[in-house]
Amino acid sequence: MPDPALRPVVSVVVVNYRGADDTIACLRALREQLDYPADRLQVVCVDNASGDGSAERIRAVPGVEVVESPVNLGFAGGCNLGVQHAAGAVLAFLNNDARPHPQWINAAVDVLRQEPTVAAVASKVLDWDGENIDFVDGGLTWFGMGYKRHAGQPDDGSHDQPRDVLFATGSAMFVRAGVFKRLGGFDERFFMFYEDVDLGWRINLRGWRVRYEPTSLAYHRHHASMSKVDGQDNARELFLLERNALAALYKNVSDTTLAKALPAALALAVRRATARGDLDPTQLEIGKPDTGPTVEIPRSTLAGILAIDQFVELLPKLQTARQVEQQARVRSDADLIPLMRKAMEPAYPLPRYLAAHDVLVDVFGLEEAFGARRRVLVLTGDALTERMAGPAIRAWNMADVLCAEHEVRLVTVNPLCAPPEAPFAVAQARQRDLTPHVDWADVVVLQGHALELVPELKKAGSNKIVVCDMYDPMHLELLEQGKDDTDEQRELDLIGVTKVLNTQLERGDFFLCASERQRHFWLGHLTALGRLTPSLYDNDPTVKSLLAVAPFGLPGKPPQKTGTPIRGRIASDTDKVIIWAGGVYSWFDPLTLLHAVDRLRRKYSNARLLFLGMKHPNPEVPEMDIGTQTRALSERLGLTNQHVFFNETWVPYAERQNWLLEADCGVTTHYEHVETTFAFRTRVLDYLWTGLPIVTTDGDSFADLVRAEGLGVVVPPENPDRLADALEAVLYEPEFAASARERIAIVRERYTWDTALAPLVSFCRNPSPAADRLPGKAPLVRNPPLGVTGTLRRDLDLMKTYLDAGGPGELTKRAAGRVRRLASERWQTRKGQQDG
Repeated sequence: MPDPALRPVVSVVVVNYRGADDTIACLRALREQLDYPADRLQVVCVDNASGDGSAERIRAVPGVEVVESPVNLGFAGGCNLGVQHAAGAVLAFLNNDARPHPQWINAAVDVLRQEPTVAAVASKVLDWDGENIDFVDGGLTWFGMGYKRHAGQPDDGSHDQPRDVLFATGSAMFVRAGVFKRLGGFDERFFMFYEDVDLGWRINLRGWRVRYEPTSLAYHRHHASMSKVDGQDNARELFLLERNALAALYKNVSDTTLAKALPAALALAVRRATARGDLDPTQLEIGKPDTGPTVEIPRSTLAGILAIDQFVELLPKLQTARQVEQQARVRSDADLIPLMRKAMEPAYPLPRYLAAHDVLVDVFGLEEAFGARRRVLVLTGDALTERMAGPAIRAWNMADVLCAEHEVRLVTVNPLCAPPEAPFAVAQARQRDLTPHVDWADVVVLQGHALELVPELKKAGSNKIVVCDMYDPMHLELLEQGKDDTDEQRELDLIGVTKVLNTQLERGDFFLCASERQRHFWLGHLTALGRLTPSLYDNDPTVKSLLAVAPFGLPGKPPQKTGTPIRGRIASDTDKVIIWAGGVYSWFDPLTLLHAVDRLRRKYSNARLLFLGMKHPNPEVPEMDIGTQTRALSERLGLTNQHVFFNETWVPYAERQNWLLEADCGVTTHYEHVETTFAFRTRVLDYLWTGLPIVTTDGDSFADLVRAEGLGVVVPPENPDRLADALEAVLYEPEFAASARERIAIVRERYTWDTALAPLVSFCRNPSPAADRLPGKAPLVRNPPLGVTGTLRRDLDLMKTYLDAGGPGELTKRAAGRVRRLASERWQTRKGQQDG
């Protein structure tokens, strides 16, 4: 456990009602039985208009601050009043008839310290004897009623794993003080019942998490509630439950869900009321002359009807609260469905009620509303056609993998959009038409310059969850691509692209890159921009929760040959075909490859090299000079259309395997520069898919893989002799080629799209803002006052530093400056006291 002196100040709020015996026992346990530093613990007890002298009795308990309320504020109001007097960075709420386990606070504080996206901790609550469950998880029905899912069951250890929940029970819970205050605390309109449900719901909607922690344990003594007090029925309890359920539903669901759920919830509340009273309207002979006997309406029935009446009275104020919550929400209804556990559960086993429940669910389409899939927008700037380049292929497969669990739209801003058939929606949109797509989505996955096209996403107040695909270090590519431009233009272009990338890195909630090398690169970038915060690091020293490796992928199904584009056309069955799968760009080195093929063909006349695609399918990508140089050198060496062939048009994505399956090896060559260091040659993965031995230049992450796994041969940059030898080995040494193919068959399973995109799939199952983008961020107090010993030690260290730096003169100057600062601070304090 960390040094107790570094524990945050925790303020525990306990609300007392009439009869202080339980409250005093609870307060004594807090002060005497907790394994928590006493000087880091504040205990506040609110006397909720007990009127029986409880306040004086409670004041006799050492170390307890008593706050008296002249009126009964209920649980919600009493807790909020206590918080006004709380000084801690962490707030704890404990029922006055509960007692904490000695580790109750320590366990919860550890969660808040280790997980910066957790705003509240739900304690495990057992009965007084520790045998049966009071609370380990909460459920929420579609009509707004929360309930303890496992209450009364034996504690058999099956609920001893931490998990995210929708809400914590008010019996024993913890909340970051900053978040609690930003949310306005408990909603006092609830008075009692569901104020904890409403708070947890709002916490989750704003992107924070509520975490159940079983080692934060408390015990609760159950008394008679208002159900059967003084011989009365439970009408008042039913009234509050019904009213507050409607209020919670109205405040917290989206407009779309509310349109379906609220009318059904109102109708179901009426049926619940009549079913409780065993009233069948068909037996009341409404509409006939009033000659029948007087019908008594039970109080339990009236409670349900009056609850709706009071809900209507509350609507004007609830409407304002709803507007606040809906404007601030980060997470969708679909995000919270799993936390509701069994949203469609009827909750009451009354026959007439159950029949009405089923009718309402069917007529209002509630299964659809509360089983809605999360909406994910994948945004690209590349052409979506039968002939797709790397960025489009990656975006396409992201949409394909995600659509198994979510409703997905793949949208391109490129004018070319004539895609193949897809199991997800595909659209083309101009920049001015992107806003409806972004508004529709719960999560936006984007790449390239896409963020620049949606200014509303870049705003500091934007709550939309954004995933940035950083697999392409565009600024490093630009250093090579722009070599033919003027120095002034290159500098301007580089500044512009770097700014685009910085904007993404500052805005994103989750980032993907293509390799561990890239991850190191982007991690440095994120650190320089201030995204690697202490709280994030403490929670996740690997930083994988912010930045994950998701390489380019390959299909999970083996390639199926449907054509013969090479054999019998540009090569015979006995020729050895080397394939260059992809475009020819400035950062590649096809020239050395041509010289190597020139050497190879002098020894082997059946050697053939095919460049698979010279013209990029995206017309916005200009043809680069390296392509012209490649053609010219091939002509000069006498290779064109004899040993070297150029396929001018881009091969359709769904047909590329036909070309690859007729080749004997795949090749990629590049220069030694920084772009190579962090590049991930996406089309090279097709070599793995089709089982081609690989020859590659050293220097990038793929070369590391080829070397480590024995997938082919790695050669030095710009060395045609070594390259020719490598090509000879994979083409003309059968045992070597067979060995490479065996290793490829094993390694390629790691790179299927399902495997490669697993981090994205995992994030989209439970998307949340990055820890440093959560609203109302309130870190724990980690550095308390040093105390006399700590202050003296710090001052001695400072004296030594000043003496080492500048001798006695420096020490004198620093001391004089400190005296002036202290005098100024004392003057400001006195002035503030006088003004106050």
